[in-house]
Amino acid sequence: MEFTAISWNLFHGRDFPPDPALFTWRSRLLKVTERNATHVQVNRDLQEEFARLPAGAEWDVALLQECPPRWWDRLAAVCGAEAHGVLTSRNSLAALRTLAARINPDLIASGEGGSNLTLVRSGEIVERRELAIHVGRPERRAMAFTRTASGLCIANLHATNDRPELAGEDVPRAAEAATGWADDAPLLFGGDLNLRPAESPAVFAELCERFSLTAPTGPYAIDHLLVRGLDTIEPPMQWPAEQRELRDGDHALRLSDHAPVEARFARPTSR
Repeated sequence: MEFTAISWNLFHGRDFPPDPALFTWRSRLLKVTERNATHVQVNRDLQEEFARLPAGAEWDVALLQECPPRWWDRLAAVCGAEAHGVLTSRNSLAALRTLAARINPDLIASGEGGSNLTLVRSGEIVERRELAIHVGRPERRAMAFTRTASGLCIANLHATNDRPELAGEDVPRAAEAATGWADDAPLLFGGDLNLRPAESPAVFAELCERFSLTAPTGPYAIDHLLVRGLDTIEPPMQWPAEQRELRDGDHALRLSDHAPVEARFARPTSR
């Protein structure tokens, strides 16, 4: 069994051009579209654009973070996938947040509410679990645990950001639960861990030594696809920035402030 996996933080459905000058208050407040010679910065609902990009890519499992919960059904339908979503933070008064996000996505930004969404194209989902890996300040973080009919287990998480000491607690907590729930089944463990192996080597050493989770994306990456009980056919690599761009007239529309990470794995035939 071979499969391709991607992990992508959707930045709450917003675009992120490479030119900082395009981020203006008039765009954020008045929804004015800003342009330079190559890129555009927009302030509108980008649900269809964010659905179109993964729908056109080749993958079997997608781990998405900072996904607006109202997008779950649409993303699953467009991508031809079965979905498992768990809410993370800022999801109280969901109807009001959704209305505000439809009117002005950049103004409410992450205040719309977030989730982790796992999409499975190959195989039926037979088990769904979730775990709050951080509660209280600064905000709730959760892990989605998914088991497919083939036996593959998937753990999708988004650890606390800008607080490495908290992320360093979130990630092992998630790994302990995920490996326990998976038992001896192959496990894909990934998402936005908000930890860089070069800066937090002890955490990744623990993931390897205690939980047998290996192959982080790179020394300074924060988005990872780690595995246990699987062979790595193509190691995790970030997409080039241009690969997450769509055309908006004569300009490029770059989706999210994160590049998707993609890898290919296989279940060892000897097991």
